[in-house]
Amino acid sequence: MNFLSYVQLTYSALPSLTDSKGSLVVVSSLLGRVPTSFSSRYSAAKFALDSFFSSLRRELDVQEVNVAITMCVLGLRDRASAAEGVRGITRVRAAPGPKAALAVIRGGATRASGVFYPWRFHLLCLLRSWMPHSRAWFVRQELNITTPAAA
Repeated sequence: MNFLSYVQLTYSALPSLTDSKGSLVVVSSLLGRVPTSFSSRYSAAKFALDSFFSSLRRELDVQEVNVAITMCVLGLRDRASAAEGVRGITRVRAAPGPKAALAVIRGGATRASGVFYPWRFHLLCLLRSWMPHSRAWFVRQELNITTPAAA
């Protein structure tokens, strides 16, 4: 994921979005909110994405600029490349792509600040701050680790 492209494209589009009172819909991942094992590089890029757009939302709000930013946090989707990338690592079942797409469209159309699909990921994100040890337990339950990592 090229984080800098998101930044450059956003700042290029911002004058038009400001004039039209437009919306930005950002599709991200649960791994941009809740760190997990074996995803450090991907998670770093997704955390950066979340931080950038959250900060931009605050800046626009302070300046009273009417541009909506919808951050869509999606879980594993039923794509062949995604399934292959996590085969043997997770027990999480992939969510249907069309249903995830519908959640993104609804969020953007209603100018929601955040969308979580499946919805239960919102609870997991809340646990991150409120009960970090419980969150770690939930994350470990989804891993399928049968052999120790090589030193």
